[in-house]
Amino acid sequence: MSLITRIQSWGDHHHPKWLDYFRIALGVTLIWKGIAFALNLHAFTNLMNQVSIGTATSISFGAHLIIVLHIIGGLLITIGSRTRISCLLNIPILIGAVFFVNMRDDIFRPYAELWLSYFVLLGLICFLIEGDGILSIEYEKNKTFKAGNGQSII
Repeated sequence: MSLITRIQSWGDHHHPKWLDYFRIALGVTLIWKGIAFALNLHAFTNLMNQVSIGTATSISFGAHLIIVLHIIGGLLITIGSRTRISCLLNIPILIGAVFFVNMRDDIFRPYAELWLSYFVLLGLICFLIEGDGILSIEYEKNKTFKAGNGQSII
């Protein structure tokens, strides 16, 4: 049994219900930050005006990728579908937010973004291991379509 299969199996069997509410809140937070990021693209526009065309294209692609991954990944995490892959795709963005973007700000100022980014990163790592949980679309789908030996019951 591979390490990933063992982690998935452990996460599927040790999942309290309150953790599902935390997963839903995490997904809504990612959607909210994706929309907020999309509404503040003027900062990237100012940055792109100061650099060459190749760098500006990279900045634009990265910004749009962050928006798409946050909104779609947050939606999938909220409803409990493909939670692990959504977390895996959002973790590099949050690592960048924690260590490169928000670290230079004063972390003790009111409403510092570093703490939110830190807790979202920890939540993503948690659900990368834990998976969907009971309150999810995947749980209902697996409960309906699978018997104990993996055969379809329909």
